Amino acid sequence: MTGSKFVYVTFIRTSPEKLWSALTTPEFIRQYWFDMTHETDWKVGSPWKMLFPDGRVADTGEIAEFEPPRRIAFKWRNEFRPELKAEGWSRCVMELEPADGAVKLTVTHTIELENSKFIEAVSGGWPKILSNLKSLLETGRIAIESK
Repeated sequence: MTGSKFVYVTFIRTSPEKLWSALTTPEFIRQYWFDMTHETDWKVGSPWKMLFPDGRVADTGEIAEFEPPRRIAFKWRNEFRPELKAEGWSRCVMELEPADGAVKLTVTHTIELENSKFIEAVSGGWPKILSNLKSLLETGRIAIESK
């Protein structure tokens, strides 16, 4: 594939079902995603949006794939930074695989544009979000308090 790509892999000591719930339950998402709200009905073809705590729209898209508790894919576009919005639609895929008492979570975020500023931006955010997710599931507390 030409374009830009970010891949993050982590292993979380939990079950696929608990991780799936953590990835798809808005109240739980808000805990590890810096109080951001995700709105969707989690059905293929449904709209998805992420809102800042003050209600402004951060990102929009649609659910492209939904295979519990194995795989979610989003069509995804930034809405609040004009230079990132101008890059167009990206794709984010989250894959869960059981792995010896843990779950391997792979997040792959891609866009067809070479040297994408959007992929550069998410490559700084995903590690913080996913570290918080891992810590919250394993210890009951997030790792990073604010963005």
